[in-house]
Amino acid sequence: MNAGELGEAATYLEFEEIRMSSKFVELDHVSLRYGDEDGTLALRGTSLAVEPGEFVAIVGPSGCGKSSLMKVVTGLWPPSSGSVKVNGKTVTAPLSCVGMAFQNPTLLPWRSTLANVMLPLEIVKPHSSRLFRNRAEYETKARELLHLVGLEGFDHYLPWQLSGGMQQRAQLCRALIHEPLLLMLDEPFGALDMFTREELWVTLQDLWMARRPTVILVTHDLREAAFLADRVLVMSTRPGRVVAERKIDHPRPRTPTSMFSAESGAIIQELRGRIGGSRTTL
Repeated sequence: MNAGELGEAATYLEFEEIRMSSKFVELDHVSLRYGDEDGTLALRGTSLAVEPGEFVAIVGPSGCGKSSLMKVVTGLWPPSSGSVKVNGKTVTAPLSCVGMAFQNPTLLPWRSTLANVMLPLEIVKPHSSRLFRNRAEYETKARELLHLVGLEGFDHYLPWQLSGGMQQRAQLCRALIHEPLLLMLDEPFGALDMFTREELWVTLQDLWMARRPTVILVTHDLREAAFLADRVLVMSTRPGRVVAERKIDHPRPRTPTSMFSAESGAIIQELRGRIGGSRTTL
């Protein structure tokens, strides 16, 4: 084993030790204000914890700071006060261990589906240093992901040749190709029709069950939150903070039709009530 392999083994062992701890993402009384002291206070005293491999959904009224929370977790914006830890370490810069997907797919229009999926491998270490000599192996891995989401045979298509749902499937593959420890999803299916959204719920559930990354999903869709998450966190109106949580005990794999059961309906109504209550109790 050479020095590089020893270094990689040490990193892996360190990660395994951290994954044995009880928290993978921790926010402790985090506040975030944009601009100077007169700027918008997006988050105030926000605390939450996410277990390794847990799927957590965050819901709340529009403008409550859900996207701001994503920025501080991933290191894209420093908190004004409080602490943020991911993988046992304080977040002080943008994280490379994160995969992200957004409401708009943001695929590069001049790159094929396969090339778009492989984009993080050109940027994120250690993959960026291995890509040239191991390209065939990485391409096989990318095609396996495309197969998992139903895009086998579309690897040479350009984004404009794909439907909106297909683009979102490709975006999920791109978010997962570098095997991130943390997957952050900001309204990834919000622009799609109901039937396509439900198909992608199942796709995302299958990917998560196969790989078990830690996932934080921001969504306005309470059915989506209840379908996908192990636990749903409710945020207050701005300045946002977590005011309630609801554990979802439905067995997996779940099906979209199961969300029409009386039990699921009660959970969704409970979440709706929590969000409504957050508007009036602050």
